[in-house]
Parts: sequence; structure tokens; C-alpha cells
Amino acid sequence: MRPVSTHAETAQGGLRSEPAGLPRHVAIIMDGNGRWAQARGFARVRGHEHGVESVRAITRHAARLGLEQLTLFAFSTENWRRPETEVDRLMELLTHYLVEERDELMENDIRLTAIGRIEELPEDVQRTLAETEALTADNSGMTLCLALNYGARGELADAARTLALDAAAGRIDVAAMSSEEIERELDARTYQPDMPPLDLLVRTAGEQRLSNFLLWQMSYGEFHVADVTWPEFREAALEAALADYGSRKRSFGGLLSS
Repeated sequence: MRPVSTHAETAQGGLRSEPAGLPRHVAIIMDGNGRWAQARGFARVRGHEHGVESVRAITRHAARLGLEQLTLFAFSTENWRRPETEVDRLMELLTHYLVEERDELMENDIRLTAIGRIEELPEDVQRTLAETEALTADNSGMTLCLALNYGARGELADAARTLALDAAAGRIDVAAMSSEEIERELDARTYQPDMPPLDLLVRTAGEQRLSNFLLWQMSYGEFHVADVTWPEFREAALEAALADYGSRKRSFGGLLSS
């Protein structure tokens, strides 16, 4: 999943300073549902309910704009620490979304996938997710990837554990180990070899941290912070993030020439 530079090479082997253009892969940390609700005197779960409307609108718009993949941080491994009533409602909303959005996904030619420790989710969620993935498997448009029960540190730990076992069994040469081999082992249960490089990570509600999300994949990704909360994040906010990305000049550690 090493990023491919969009910059043209000069005759001297440098990189011309050109705009980044439209990203192939955008990920979003959907933050601020609870704050949106509490600011309006609602229970936190109302924010999650309204956040589903943003998921629908942003997914549809991203597909129409031509993104290859949209990855949404829907539930982290740390989210289990929230009140049981809130977690239960989140699982109900997820199950409902996975059923109710099937027609929308099919109409927009969107393929649904998921990353994370799916086997630890409630059985009804696992079953419904698998059904929706199977239904949309042959769609050839944008991929919508839901990060469910996902944590990047756990993903990296799982990869390190697998590589250590392979080394102990003599299946790999530790001295010759490359970053590509680590990538291949990043959470073997959820790794997606067709996932485009992560170009842009958007976080809503003004927060400026990664929160254990796609740490390896964000090595050279661009970061955009939106001040609005997730229930308020709609088409115009997505286009503003894409315009911000498009104005940047990416070098991936190299030097840009004018």
C-alpha cells in the first residue's frame, strides 16, 4: 500500500511541484456525534442516529465524485469502554444501516468491505455484514470500507506476532525482512490487497489526532481537520476537504522542484 506519487519527474530526476488532484482513497474519523446531540439537549445516541444520515450522504457523493475507496472509522476497539446502552444502540444502528442501505449501495455500484476484529462483534452484526458484503461483492464502483472494532496498534501487534512465529519456524529471513512483508501481515484477518494507498484522512469536530486509526497507512497521507461535527458534515464539507488536498504538493520524502 505504498503511495504512488502524483508528481511528474523532471529531467534531473526530481519532482515537479504539481497539485495533488483528486485522492484515490479517503478515510474519515467521524467525530462529534455526542457533542452535536448534547449541544441540542439530546441524548448522545441521537447524535449517532443523525450521523447515519451523513454516512449516507457522504458515501453517495464520494462515489459520484469518482473516489476509489472511502474508509469510515465506525467503531474502534476502545469504543467498548463507552456505556453499555450506547454501545448497544451503536450495534443496532450498524445492523439497521447494513440492511437499509443495500438498495443504495447497489444503485450506486458500491462494494462494501470491512476491516477490524469482526469476529468479536455481536453475531447478528457479523451475519448482516457478511450478507451485505456478499450482495455487493461484484459491484465495480467505489469501495466503502467500514472500520469496525478496529485499532491500528492491535493491527501492528498482530502483524509482529505472525512475523515472529514465521521467523521462528524458518519461513522468513528476518535479516531480509522488508516493509512490504509487514504490510502483507497487517492484521491478516482483515488485510485487503486491493486497498489503494491512503491519500487523505479527514477528522471532524476540530480534533487533531489519529486516535489509533490507520497508523501505518497514514505514513505519507495528508491530514484535513473539519470544524463541523459529523452530523453536520455533508457534501460541501467533503468538497472543501478534497479541494484542500488538491491544492497540496506531495513529495513522499523527496524534494520538489519548481
